[in-house]
Amino acid sequence: MFLAHSRTQQRSFSAMNMPSLRHRSRALLLVGAIAAAGGLALGATAAADSAASSKVAVKVDQHPIDRSGPEAAYSFAPMIKRVEPSVVKVSVTEQETAAAGDDQSPFSDDPMFRRFFGQAPEGGSSRHAEQPLQEGVGSGVIVSADGYILTNNHVVKGATTIKVTLHDGRELYAKVIGTDPQSDLAVVKVDAHSLPAITFADSDKIEVGDRVLAVGNPFGLSETVTSGMISGLGRATMGLDYEDFIQTDAAINPGNSGGALVDVEGRLVGINTAILSHSGGFQGIGFAIPSNLAHNVMEQLADHGRVRRGYLGVKVQDLTSELASEFHSTAQAGALVAEVEPDSPAARAGLQSGDVIVKFDGKDVADARRLKLTVANVAPGDQVSADVIRDGHARTLAIKVADLPRDGRIARDDAAASPGADHDSGTLNGVSVSDLDGQARREFDVPADVHGALVTNVDPATPSAAAGLQSGDVIEEINRHPVANGDDAVKLTETPGSKKTLLRIWNQNGSHYLVVDESKVPGAS
Repeated sequence: MFLAHSRTQQRSFSAMNMPSLRHRSRALLLVGAIAAAGGLALGATAAADSAASSKVAVKVDQHPIDRSGPEAAYSFAPMIKRVEPSVVKVSVTEQETAAAGDDQSPFSDDPMFRRFFGQAPEGGSSRHAEQPLQEGVGSGVIVSADGYILTNNHVVKGATTIKVTLHDGRELYAKVIGTDPQSDLAVVKVDAHSLPAITFADSDKIEVGDRVLAVGNPFGLSETVTSGMISGLGRATMGLDYEDFIQTDAAINPGNSGGALVDVEGRLVGINTAILSHSGGFQGIGFAIPSNLAHNVMEQLADHGRVRRGYLGVKVQDLTSELASEFHSTAQAGALVAEVEPDSPAARAGLQSGDVIVKFDGKDVADARRLKLTVANVAPGDQVSADVIRDGHARTLAIKVADLPRDGRIARDDAAASPGADHDSGTLNGVSVSDLDGQARREFDVPADVHGALVTNVDPATPSAAAGLQSGDVIEEINRHPVANGDDAVKLTETPGSKKTLLRIWNQNGSHYLVVDESKVPGAS
């Protein structure tokens, strides 16, 4: 039967919501054997003002490596001799806090992380030891001759003292210039001159299959080098706001955090940050922050003490083939706008929910994640163009990008899940709804500006449940028609023109679109 209506409390039908959480058989580990483990959040940053020179004079070599020469060099020794002096050991001391679990990595409750962060230097205390002081070791990369050093935020987070050991054996105390938890990068500085600074490569020009070497201090061992190749690009495996990892099979272990990933010419292509592991040790998959992103963050931290990111003011999701069909988009790649925040740069430019953004600032938009990275890279205040498809028609909008608020988001991507199965003469079967009254708003913490029908129950054997709809979701639209209450939801599903239903729903992650496909159910017309 179609979506059922009960005037007392609830009506019954089915709809899509957020994908349910998937269990993972693998653990993602930060690769620092350190005392202070911060949250891991990698992402793109706004470009520094091109008119102003940075405080940090770095060396950059943007030419791609020569891939037409011999397949392999006989030895990397000459190159390693040039690179090793640029990689330092970073030893930190942290004051033990009463609430040891506060403000740590979101993965720190995993027992594998406890083992990981428990790797202390000889004579130092474990991350979880009952001591007033905690010690740990990570790595860093000298990026300027006058003492600026790039490392991971989780290496120095919460440190009371930071000591840097140079290649020549000197031990110097460092001060924190700036940290950026959203990219897990930090800049520290030592009082020294004529240091051997590394040369940055253009990480946009690297390719899968290029040889790389990881240089750092695993397990507190100084100047350790491992080799491998780039095995993947643009990785986003942590569910974080900003992710654009280089994946490598060069061995990365605890203590490598903040160390260098270099190409065969000895240029920096990434900052080693995390590993993917079942056991807590290296298993062939490591992640590094691309050097272009690291360079950008480093300059902003050195020049301004913080990182400014571009802000658009939308919530977006990946454009699936089903959503492309529903929104009459000829493009099969792009980011679907699910919600436009009031008085945001997007709203002022005329961007609307249902628009498909296919190009932003001259760059193709492959998916929601790529859009977020591209927007974040735009300097606040710059005006850029956005190519969108609206109801099958292409148009170009001019958008003046703002500065990302401290508590704001560029966009959140909410991917639709796959449809399940159900049977009925109507659509959205097996879901119960009720009016969104004051009590319901308080119970489910629904803002006053959100209107629609509250989902009170979802039959787990329906396409809606398979798509991810859950109790507490608010259905705002059905097939592009606004939903004011439970009655509207029922009427809009009684005589559908198709067994595919486009929903716009709200939950604590914001608004997003879903397609419920009941056409594959046996007996469906």
